[in-house]
Amino acid sequence: MDPGEPGRPGDAPGTVGPADPAGPTARSIRTRTIRQASAALGVGALGAVYLWHTNPHQPGQLLLPCPFKWATGLLCPACGGTRMAYDLMHGDVLAAFHDNAVLLVLGVPAVGYLLARWLGAGLRGRRFRPRLTARGNAAVLGVAAVWMVARNLVG
Repeated sequence: MDPGEPGRPGDAPGTVGPADPAGPTARSIRTRTIRQASAALGVGALGAVYLWHTNPHQPGQLLLPCPFKWATGLLCPACGGTRMAYDLMHGDVLAAFHDNAVLLVLGVPAVGYLLARWLGAGLRGRRFRPRLTARGNAAVLGVAAVWMVARNLVG
């Protein structure tokens, strides 16, 4: 088995090394990962600075409205995410939980885990390709559907 081939003993699932000689090298993967992470950090920092000074709890702020809520009048599973981020940046965890509990408890850790895995694999010169199985898709969609129904029934 080639050392860069997927499935090598000791490799974490989802990491793929540069097995194809014509494919990207470990160095190019590392460079691309650093470039993408830097760009994402810069864009995220700009968004955070804007959101820090823009209170989404107050009407009349220049923020993108939820298209699902605009079209249906119902809250989608991610509604409240902007308010949640604002509250977290200002240290108000209880208000963030009130804005969107499921996104805070399940979504934020899941995204953090995936970003850490992607960055860790990329800095080691490996590609990280997360794969969600049919059961994983069903679980994510099921939680989102139940959350959406529950939060719209409760109000």
